[in-house]
Amino acid sequence: MGKVIEIHDIVKNYQVGSVIVRALRSLSVNIDSNEYVAIMGPSGSGKSTLMNLIGCLDTPTSGSYLLNGIDVSKMEDNMLAEIRNKEIGFVFQTFNLLPRYTALENVTLPLIYAGIPKIEREKVAIDTLEQVGLADRMTHKPNELSGGQRQRVAIARALVNKPSIILADEPTGNLDSKTSIDIMGLLDEIHRNGNTVIVVTHEEEIAKHAARIIRLIDGTVSADFVNEKYVKA
Repeated sequence: MGKVIEIHDIVKNYQVGSVIVRALRSLSVNIDSNEYVAIMGPSGSGKSTLMNLIGCLDTPTSGSYLLNGIDVSKMEDNMLAEIRNKEIGFVFQTFNLLPRYTALENVTLPLIYAGIPKIEREKVAIDTLEQVGLADRMTHKPNELSGGQRQRVAIARALVNKPSIILADEPTGNLDSKTSIDIMGLLDEIHRNGNTVIVVTHEEEIAKHAARIIRLIDGTVSADFVNEKYVKA
């Protein structure tokens, strides 16, 4: 099993006025292809900063980050955007769907950016919406869908480009407990289908779904262990 993520000695500093905030301090972590990992930590621990770096939304102050063997730590924004669209599927707490677009149109967006022809991208998007159980909601706009259905659309959009990594940031943060169980069940299924899944969360119940848990404190890894309660279905 090859390494999809190799992060070595990453430092990330932010300038806030005259103060330098050290968000990540010489952090190193490797994640294999088809792993299911939860990144945990209290507010200010650096987990959001690490997620942004893994997701190629930001670059480190120093250190290296290899994504599928490619060093992305010093890439320019336009190259990062290309890697991001190809390699990473994002699932956000707030869904980030375009309100005037139908579920199908929202899911096709990454394929438009990837330059896929219209007929092909509609077929792929329809197949992906069927995969997440929304075959009967394709023409609905976000305000016509429940929170759980919106998150399923967001997951379909994340999956549609067949990325190396599904990166989920507090994916159940805006959902009730029953819907949260459904959405985590869907992420479990996506992992079983061969995807690398990384969930960033502060909730222990959500982290239990992952096979491996990485805890951050003050910008460093405080614990990295196999989840003994994890059962791969």
